[in-house]
Amino acid sequence: MAAISKSSSNGRLPRSGSKMDMALNELNEKDTLDYRVQAHRDDGEVLSLWHDVPLTSEEVPGALHFICEIPRCSRKKYEIATDEAGTPIKQDEKKGKLREFKKGDILFNYGCFPRTWEDPDFIHPDLREEGVGGDNDPLDVCEIGLRICEVGEVRAVKVLGVLCMIDDGEADWKVVVIDAADPWAPLLNDIEDVDIHLPNILHNIREWFRTYKIPDGKPPNVFGLQERFMNASYAMNVVSETHDAWKELVISKNGEKLKHNLSVPDNLKNRLDDMDIQRDTGMVKKLSSNSLAALDEASSNPAVMLGAGAAGDDEAPSF
Repeated sequence: MAAISKSSSNGRLPRSGSKMDMALNELNEKDTLDYRVQAHRDDGEVLSLWHDVPLTSEEVPGALHFICEIPRCSRKKYEIATDEAGTPIKQDEKKGKLREFKKGDILFNYGCFPRTWEDPDFIHPDLREEGVGGDNDPLDVCEIGLRICEVGEVRAVKVLGVLCMIDDGEADWKVVVIDAADPWAPLLNDIEDVDIHLPNILHNIREWFRTYKIPDGKPPNVFGLQERFMNASYAMNVVSETHDAWKELVISKNGEKLKHNLSVPDNLKNRLDDMDIQRDTGMVKKLSSNSLAALDEASSNPAVMLGAGAAGDDEAPSF
C-alpha cells in the first residue's frame, strides 16, 4: 500500500461539518485490474468518496465538492467503483482489459459530485419525449479550470451550467464547473460567461462527448434539450434532484441498492440527519431552478429572466 504524495494543501479533503479528514492511498499495482485509489481516515478507517465526502463546501460559500476521476490531458478511464465496498476509484475494464479513451486525451478534468445519484427510474420532466432515466452513477462533472487535478482529488467548484447527453438510452448529465480558486472563476458566474470569456470551450466539450465513442466503432452520441447548455440555476436543479435520489438510495425502501447493484452501507441511513448531510440538502435547495419552458419564455422576455433565477453580477455566489 503506497500513499499518494501530495502537498499539505491538497493532500486532505476539505473539512466537513463533522471535522472529517481524509487521505488517499493507492492500493495494488497501477495499470492492473486490481489498482484502486481509496479514501481513509488517519486511523485507517475506510471512507467512501461517493458517500462520505460532503456535496457542499463549508469553506467556500455556494461551492460544491468535485471529485476528480480523470485528470485533464489524460485518457485512462478511471471511475468510482459504485458496486464495491468503500467505493474506491478504479480503472474501468471491459472483457478483462483496462479501458482508455481511444479518441485521445480528455480536454477537461472529469469526475463527479459526491452524494448524488442518477436514478434509472426517474425521468426528468424536460426529457419526457425521450423517455430516458438516469445512468445509475453519481452526477458527472466537467471542470474547465487551468489546474490539472489528480485522481481522487477533491476541489471546491462553482457550478456554471449543464449538458444532457443521452447515452445508450440513458440520461447522462454533464455539469460544467470551474475550480473556485481558478484565476478565471471571478469572471464566470453562469453558462453564457463561458462563451464570452472562454470561447469554444463549451463547443469542444459537446463535440468531445458526441464523438468519443466513434473510434470504438459506435455511432455519435446524441443530446437532449436541443443540445443546449442550460444555465447554472437549471444545473443546480439537476444537482438537487440527484442529491434527493441519493438519499432515497441510502434508505432503499424499495430495494434500490440491490436492484441496481450499488454499494451503500446499511448504517448510512442512520446518518441522514447528520449536520453535514442536512447542510448539503439545504444548500442545494436554496439555489433557484428553471425548467426548459421557463428558459424559453425568459429568452424572449428579459423581465422574466430576472425573475427566473438568472445569475446577474450582483447575484453571484461569494467566492
